[in-house]
Amino acid sequence: MPGCRVRVRFAGKLLDGFVLERVEQSEHGGRLAYLERVVSPEVVLTPEIARLARTVADRWAGSLADVLRLAIPPRHATVEKRPPTGPDIAATSPPARGDTPLRQVREMLPGDWPRELASLAAGALADGRGVVVVVPDHRDLARLSRAVGDAVGADAYVALAADLGPAERYQRFLRISRGEVRCVVGTRGAVWAPVHQLGLVIVWDDGDDLYAEPRAPYCHTRDVAVARAHLADAGCILAGHAVTAEAAALVESRWARAVTPDKSQRSQALPAIRASGDDSDLARDPAARAARLPSLAWQATRDALAADLPVLVQVPRLGYQVSLQCAQCRAAARCAVCAGPLQRNTADATPVCRWCGAPATGWKCPQCSATSFRAGVVGAKRTAEELGRAFPGAPVRSSGGDHVLAEVTAGRQLVVATPGAEPVADGGYGAAVLLDGWALLGRDDLRAGEEALRRWLNAAALVRPAGAGGKVVVVAPGELRPVQALLRWRPGWHAARELEDRRALHLPPAARLAAVTGPAAAVTDLLAHCELPAVAEVLGPVPSPRRSSDEEPAERVLVRVPRRDAAQLATTLHAAAAVRSARKSPGAVRIELDPLVIA
Repeated sequence: MPGCRVRVRFAGKLLDGFVLERVEQSEHGGRLAYLERVVSPEVVLTPEIARLARTVADRWAGSLADVLRLAIPPRHATVEKRPPTGPDIAATSPPARGDTPLRQVREMLPGDWPRELASLAAGALADGRGVVVVVPDHRDLARLSRAVGDAVGADAYVALAADLGPAERYQRFLRISRGEVRCVVGTRGAVWAPVHQLGLVIVWDDGDDLYAEPRAPYCHTRDVAVARAHLADAGCILAGHAVTAEAAALVESRWARAVTPDKSQRSQALPAIRASGDDSDLARDPAARAARLPSLAWQATRDALAADLPVLVQVPRLGYQVSLQCAQCRAAARCAVCAGPLQRNTADATPVCRWCGAPATGWKCPQCSATSFRAGVVGAKRTAEELGRAFPGAPVRSSGGDHVLAEVTAGRQLVVATPGAEPVADGGYGAAVLLDGWALLGRDDLRAGEEALRRWLNAAALVRPAGAGGKVVVVAPGELRPVQALLRWRPGWHAARELEDRRALHLPPAARLAAVTGPAAAVTDLLAHCELPAVAEVLGPVPSPRRSSDEEPAERVLVRVPRRDAAQLATTLHAAAAVRSARKSPGAVRIELDPLVIA
């Protein structure tokens, strides 16, 4: 039966496979072999997911087998033997398609976004359609699951996450593939859930880097969701506090419609947001100097604590003193062994190298011969210490790294968090201080401005409205475009400007970019077998920070083409990789289309 698992003998080995379809005759002119056996009659590969997998493999220069490994979990025989636990929704006739599918890019204001997404999911189910909602991480999933359970009932949806055990994950997958449930919420892998009669796909915060698949063919959840909605003639909503350039491109092409809040909605929901990029006023307040807070941020923090409200302090990096400088000439402090950057893990600790771990005993500045240090970049741990001294009596809590808080209670406290690890406060924060904006904006990355704005908006969205006393202070120059977008809460405007810049620079999503990484000889060999489009630009090779699989030094080549030649680029790269695989050529080559990070 199409969609079931089988075992086949190929090149002398027994391999797993799936039946795609049954036909009267084969296109293959040679001899055919029998299937070794049918592993299970369970249909786990639906026609819709098979088409989607083929599309994703072609678009990202990958193989169908790699994509199916992402889409279908490993079999668990014991779970398959369990009887169905619900009605077979798949057996019912799908409702007639009405209006044009709902396709939107939604700018979300601060508020209860899980409830809003749950309402959209409930609407799709009420129309007799299936729905898939994808969020970046398990904390978002926990909040969304509670909201969806309240909206549609605990038995009407399934949650999929990477931390589920094999048996539990496969059991939930079977409930979906058998048509027992039509609503799925989950993290990255949930975008492949074989929901029957799909009517809507929702992706929350599509700019989060957790959506970038780390396994071949390195596809992005947002793009898979868009492709799935297009193939299934279903709705698609990209929702979030921030808007990506990729989402702006969908709006520009009229595939999706932008949904933005009006002036009255903004005034009711937004906190008061101000920028403070000038440190000259630090001299006015010694306590503010100790905590490296501009007076504007100091005042907002003090007012919130006085009102018995929690304060969120966002710090770009973990650690104590993440980067050290010479105290006299401010030159970067480097390791004498490998020239790596030095850091200090506690106030009294000996500085060590971030690269090789060697202690910097007896360090002397090569520029001025000074022997003392100053902090170049201060991490979350040191920031927590400074705030504890600056605001005595206020409890200080930290969230980041291996210790991430999901929620904090109401009341007077300081919460120091790294981007993405900000806990939700009961009733909202009274204030948020976004420190060291230069550290986010100054990253050597194509998406530095977009990512800084996304992190700021997500933190600001946790603060109560201005009418309830909520304030946000970002420590960054107010004239910069990402800061302006935050102050005005205009993520769509920023995304449109970002798209214009990318188009002028011939960068994704305005162009298609392939990163080919591996040992130098392997990269050269692969490109030699590529029939690249005539307009393709080959940039490089340059040394790559990524090591090859056999620990050889790696190099990277970028290949850039206009969007109209994207399919040809993916096809020729995949064909060249297949030739190398068939020849068993040495050296593994990684092919990424539109990589998330282009440093």
